[in-house]
Amino acid sequence: MQKPLQITVRDVPRSEALEGHIREKAEKLELFHPHVTGCRVLVQQPHRHKHQGRKFNVRLDITVPGGEVVVDREEHEDVYVALRDAFDAAKRQLEDHARRQRGNVKLHEPAARGRVLRINREEGYGFIEAADGTEVYFSRANLVTPDFDQLAEGTEVQFLQEPGAEGMQAKRVSVGKHHGAG
Repeated sequence: MQKPLQITVRDVPRSEALEGHIREKAEKLELFHPHVTGCRVLVQQPHRHKHQGRKFNVRLDITVPGGEVVVDREEHEDVYVALRDAFDAAKRQLEDHARRQRGNVKLHEPAARGRVLRINREEGYGFIEAADGTEVYFSRANLVTPDFDQLAEGTEVQFLQEPGAEGMQAKRVSVGKHHGAG
C-alpha cells in the first residue's frame, strides 16, 4: 500500500489483538488486487440496545487506481466475525474491479430469435428455425415459457444457443421477453 493503513475504532475498547487482526486482513488485500493504494477501516458500535447484544459495524474504504471499493457491513455481535465478513466482501469487490480493469468481464450473449419449426410432442423435443435459417434443436427441459404442450409450430421464440453433441442447441427458450435479449 502506498498510504499507511488507517484504523479508527469508535465506542469499542481498543486492543492490540484487534488492531493486529485488522492489519493482517488488510495486508492480504493486495493478493486480490495488485495495486491497493490505501485502506481505511472503521470499527464501531453504532447502537446499544438493552435487549440485544452488543453489535459491531465495520466499514472499509479501499483505494485502487481508477476507483474505490467501499464495504459497509451489517452489524454482528462478534467483532471478529464482522471483520471477516467485511474483508471477504472487499476481496470479492477487489477481484471484480481488477477483472474489469483487465477487460476480463464476462459478457452474456444476446438472445437469438427464431420460430418453432417442428415439434415432436411424444419424444419431448423440437427444432427452431433461427433468423439466419439454421435449425436449432431444443428439448422440453430447455423451455422456460410457455409449457411445452402449449407450444405451437410457427411460434416466435427467443433463446440462447450452445454447442451440443450433434450441433447447436437452444437453451432457455421463451415466448415472452427474455432477460438476455439485446
